[in-house]
Amino acid sequence: MAENDYDAFAAAYDADNEANAWNAYYERPAILALVGAVAGLSVLDAGCGGGAHAAALVERGAVVTGIDASAGMLQIAQRRLEGRARLLQADLGETLPFEDQAFELILASLVLHYLPDWSVPLREFNRLLPKGGRLVFSTHHPFMDHPSSGRDNYFETYSFDETWQRGGQEIAMRFWHRPLHAMFDALKAAGFQIDIVSEPQPYPRAATLFPQAYRSLTTTPRFMFFSVVKG
Repeated sequence: MAENDYDAFAAAYDADNEANAWNAYYERPAILALVGAVAGLSVLDAGCGGGAHAAALVERGAVVTGIDASAGMLQIAQRRLEGRARLLQADLGETLPFEDQAFELILASLVLHYLPDWSVPLREFNRLLPKGGRLVFSTHHPFMDHPSSGRDNYFETYSFDETWQRGGQEIAMRFWHRPLHAMFDALKAAGFQIDIVSEPQPYPRAATLFPQAYRSLTTTPRFMFFSVVKG
């Protein structure tokens, strides 16, 4: 199986994402809290996957467009959203098919760590927002990546591989570690001003449902959350 081939395990991934500790009780509530009120806003869900975030945004009154590189994940999102959001296949490493300043808010959940270079997606996100528009995103915490990567130099930007178990399959995944300074430098170079950097705690109910994961999430860095503003 090719690396990061979400089409090959879309259903198994989405089912796991729907209810696990890391996504359902940590990342998703944290990033939606950071997004805040969205009623009436035009929102791009960049890397929308199976549409869980998009559905939450629609329920809060946003006008949502979702993009993802995986046709399989988009099919799941289409079934979930039932026409309540516009969904398109698009690659974040390329120019996106929207006019300048098409969105007031961009959400990018756990997608940028798949990319070797942030310059193209951040440049595109800047183009798609008006001045004062917000980009809210989550990504791997570099202090999570580096200890398990086997690499010596934290300050490098490098790829590393993991094997996931989903739906009885072994899935090859490739991610990109980048140190904190590289994240901040990329955001500044793309014309964004940092508003909030967050290292949140999991949703309290996870303590009962997933006690081992809860202990890990409350003591060890996992993801980082950013709210940045177009200058």
